[in-house]
Amino acid sequence: MTSPVVHLARPHRPVVVAGSLHELTGPEHGPVELPLRLWWGPPRLFDLDDGDELLWMYENVLREAVRVEELRSHLHGPTLARVWSRLNLPRGVRAAWEARHRALTR
Repeated sequence: MTSPVVHLARPHRPVVVAGSLHELTGPEHGPVELPLRLWWGPPRLFDLDDGDELLWMYENVLREAVRVEELRSHLHGPTLARVWSRLNLPRGVRAAWEARHRALTR
């Protein structure tokens, strides 16, 4: 029996992946303030209507999340699918999400 592959967001931190893109019901527009645990630098407020800020916030949440609830409350499934190819992610994060959600590879 083979062990499941564990992808790492960074050393000693496994990637957290939502079971479904539909469960990602975070905001689509406007300002979002990330908790200190997900983003520790000022400013912690991201304007999702600004494309660059949206990408930056998504990259940080995908890299730093340790609980699925963090993904659910900050990411929006259709938006994630739309911007996926433009996100600058660690190899392990991208591999884990694409292994679980084949739609992201299209």
